[in-house]
Amino acid sequence: MKAHREVRSVGVPAHLAERVRVALLADTHGQVDQRVAEVVAGCDLAVHAGDLGGAQVLGGLQPRAGRVIAVLGNNDTSRKWPAIERDLLALLPEVVELSLPGGTLVLIHGHQTAAQGRHARLRARYPGARAVVYGHSHRLVTDQDAEPWVLNPGAAGRERTYGGPSCIVLTATTHAWTLETCRFSVQPR
Repeated sequence: MKAHREVRSVGVPAHLAERVRVALLADTHGQVDQRVAEVVAGCDLAVHAGDLGGAQVLGGLQPRAGRVIAVLGNNDTSRKWPAIERDLLALLPEVVELSLPGGTLVLIHGHQTAAQGRHARLRARYPGARAVVYGHSHRLVTDQDAEPWVLNPGAAGRERTYGGPSCIVLTATTHAWTLETCRFSVQPR
């Protein structure tokens, strides 16, 4: 089953037009760390930069506005998802452009570009964005050296967390964007 490959444009609900808290996460591979889920619950929206591992991941995320936006990762394949959830793969786009107060957030998994020079290529590909969020590497990165910012929330599950499960909270207002990184200790399985 092929997933949609188009760029999907999405906006926020009207009541979030001035200020919105967005949880940024990626690379759950079927399991969200409970501490990351608690961070998501304190945000208005959540975005997932791919490698979900199944639709139950999306169902387990409960931001205040009830909205979770996700893109397709390289491991989001019918072979790796539970059979009952595979039809949902076709609904995941490759790229999402999310209009937020003060700018556009682009969401992509990141496997589409080589690791070396990835940030420069993402900036060149999405010059009108305020920030680009990607996953794939499982490494927490907040590159704010140039615009658009290039952000990787790290792995929000248990696989290859490189120091513990993590996510980023973006607070977007019409005047400024701020970031808060959240990293948690590794727990025994």
